[in-house]
Order: sequence, then structure tokens, then C-alpha cells
Amino acid sequence: MLQAAWTLAIETLSWIELKRLGERLALAKAAKQLGIKDSKVIGLAHKMVSETLRRKNLIDFLLNSTLAPQSLNDFRLGPRTFLRLYVHETKMVNGDSEKAASIAKMGRSILGWRELQGIEETLDKILSIQPDSALKEIGDEEKVGLLTYHPTWFVKYCFKLLGRKETLKFLEKATEIPPTYVRINTLKASEENLLKTIEDDGVILEKVQQLKYTYRAVKSRKPLIRTRSFRDGLFFLQDKASCLAAEIANPQVGATVLDVCAAPGAKTTYLAQLMENEGAIYSVDYSRRRIEVWRRETKRMGVKTAAPILADARKPLPINLSADLVVLDPPCTSTGTFSRVPSAKWRLTKRSILGMAKFQWEMLDRCAEHVKEGGFLIYSTCSITVEENEMLIEKFLKWHPEFKLVEAAPMIGLPGLRGQTKCQRLYPHIHGSNGFFVAKLLKET
Repeated sequence: MLQAAWTLAIETLSWIELKRLGERLALAKAAKQLGIKDSKVIGLAHKMVSETLRRKNLIDFLLNSTLAPQSLNDFRLGPRTFLRLYVHETKMVNGDSEKAASIAKMGRSILGWRELQGIEETLDKILSIQPDSALKEIGDEEKVGLLTYHPTWFVKYCFKLLGRKETLKFLEKATEIPPTYVRINTLKASEENLLKTIEDDGVILEKVQQLKYTYRAVKSRKPLIRTRSFRDGLFFLQDKASCLAAEIANPQVGATVLDVCAAPGAKTTYLAQLMENEGAIYSVDYSRRRIEVWRRETKRMGVKTAAPILADARKPLPINLSADLVVLDPPCTSTGTFSRVPSAKWRLTKRSILGMAKFQWEMLDRCAEHVKEGGFLIYSTCSITVEENEMLIEKFLKWHPEFKLVEAAPMIGLPGLRGQTKCQRLYPHIHGSNGFFVAKLLKET
């Protein structure tokens, strides 16, 4: 099993580097390519990949220090990927020399001795690396980035946004595995009956007091997605920040709702639940693959009032709609979810923020056209940057004076920045959730 997991981990990391894929998609592709179906093998490989990616900058720094005057990029993809996994497993999990020898032997078996021939000496040198010594001569921002596993540019950005003390708390929290939350589905049964059935299924939940149907998953006998309760649509895996956005939206029973960037269905299914499956939800997404996931999830959760629309929300929609509520959760830099999706932080640069904000603006501007007078527009992201959040709202209010910010209640986060106190911000180190921003706008009559 261990060799199969290592083979899958090497292949997955190779897919991520070659195609810039997310962890889960790369893992699925690699498992299919290798014909691996064993859930334990896949689970172990996923853990190895995620934890290696989480620490990728420190791993690469230590490797390049060891390889000098060569660098990691001088090696072919297979050995390069193996070296990263090897450093993680021997220096950050267990530095036992016997284990290191076993891993090296396994690497030769997987990649072939010719592939690893050029790095045999490096494997021995890695075991003698002293990270503290290697980090002595570097500047503060770079050192903070390496010790908290974040790009230096992002450390600098956060220092300016949050201050050094708060940044350190934020970045250190992002190195931890975040809590898992579920939203129970009252379209299927009463809250009391749902909780009993889920508990009988071996899942222990703890209520998030400020939200209606959100619970933290404390313990489960098996992975949550493999429980009968999940298959029967009794709950949805959904971060509490995302649940908050739906409750701030507060859709009324019988309302007409436009859900933009709707897949994979977390927002649609919660909106339908709050609307008691009455009214109409039009769910827009640009990706045919994601829409198929949306179909599967809305069916699993028992949603009967939602219709999918395959469209690019930056362009005129193929539907003439004036909605009581428009909900937009656009693609973002995901700077609030680095702990969940560690590969994302290595794909970004500082320039990525401005590029994403332009993309988001086009969607937000289009959404304004579909809000009826007296209706609401909800804008949210899982990013902490001001360019994607408060600055975008400022621009929107200048271009659309018919809208005004209103209180985003329930208030469980911190007030927005730049004077936007009616907006909310959530941070992992304070709120135990994804980093998040949400604003609620009213179109005045």
C-alpha cells in the first residue's frame, strides 16, 4: 500500500506542476491514470501531497541550499517531485535514517535507478540539513514566509494590511488543518431528526451557535462523504463562512433568486433550504463540468426549485430576469483558504490580485442589471485582499448610486475595512473559518 501511495503522490504532484491543477483534480486524474481505486491508498497519497504542498517553499529552500551550485530546477520532473516528498517525510515528519533508506529504496523502485542516479548523494546530504542554520542569513519577511509556508510577497501584503503581530497569528493559523463544518438539510427532515440520524451514523456534531443549521464535525467513524447520511443528502460539507453568506442573503419563501457562480451547489442548496423549496432559483456557472456537479448536489439535497444556466456571468445572460435577490460569489485568489487548498498560494503573484479584481468587477457590474428595485445584491469572496473586496464595493457604489450598503447580519465577523463597517470580514485565526468577506447591497426604490 505504501509504495502505491508514493507512486500516486509523485504522479499527482507532477500533474499539479505541469498543468497547474488543484490537489483534488490532480489526484483524481493520477488515480485514474494509474488505475488506483483503493480509498486508503488515495487517502494517504492525498495527505502526503497536501502536506508537501503546504510547505513547498521551505522544502524548496532547503533543497536548493543542499544542491548548490545546482538547483532543484536542474532535475527532471520525477526526481524533483520525489525529492520534495522525501524532504517532507524525512525532515518534517520523521527524520529516522532507517525510514529514509526505505524511502530511497522505494523511490528507485518507482522511478527506476537511472532516474535517481544523479540525486543519490543529495539524499544523504538532506538528512544532515539543519533548518535553523539555513535560515540564519535571510531577511525578516522571507524568514516569516518560510517558517509559516507562505510566499514572501503575501507576507509583505499582510504586514501592510493587518500589521505584523496580527499577520503572524493569521499566517501561523493557516499552517493548521482547519475545522470541518457541515450544514444540516431541513429539506429532508426536522433538525431534531436529522441530528439523531447523523449521530446514529457515527458522526458527532457541535452546534455553531450564531448560525441556524451549521455544525462543526467533531468526530466521525468514517470519512463524512462515505456516510449514509451524506449520501442521503442530510448534510452538506460547507464552511461556516459560506453558511453565513447565505444567511445574510436571507431569501424569502417564494422569492426569485439569481445565484451567480453557483457550482458546486453550496449556495444554491442552502438558499433553497431557507426558501423551504418555494420560489425560483436560477443558478449560473460557466463550466459544464461544474454544472454537472451542481446537478448531482442539488438532486442529493432534494432541491426542487433551482434551474441551471450555463453562461459566462461577465457577459449578458441568456435570460431576462429581475430578481428579488442576486448572490455573487465569484472566482477569487482564495487567500483566505490557503490552509484548505495549499497549492493555490504557489500559483499566485501580487499581480494576480489585480487581474482577479478586474474579472470580479465585470461580474459584479453585470449582476446589478438583474436586481429589482427593493431587491438585494450579496457579494462575497474567500479572499482577504482589499482589492477584491472593499475597493471593489467602493467602485460599485460610485458606478451604481442606486445601491447602498446595508447591515450584513448576523454579525459574527469583524467590520469591513476602509470605513465599510456594514460589511463583514472573517479570519481563520479569529473565527475558525475560511478567510472571508461579505457585503449586502440594497437597490433603493
